[in-house]
Amino acid sequence: LARGIQHTAVRQAHRKYEPNFHDKYGNLVLLGGAAAFTAVWGYVFTQAGIEWGLSPVGRIAPKEWRE
Repeated sequence: LARGIQHTAVRQAHRKYEPNFHDKYGNLVLLGGAAAFTAVWGYVFTQAGIEWGLSPVGRIAPKEWRE
């Protein structure tokens, strides 16, 4: 069994290397995803009306207790 596996590994090592999808388009897909991510979050942060006051002091008022 080990000799058969070794023989298969040697045969595949000598085979001509063919670039697969990731070799051809991997960086392109990565850059496209990064661009889409940046565009979507850039839109969300600039257009969603988020107020960037990170301190809650003065914004949060306690509710009146109901008796």
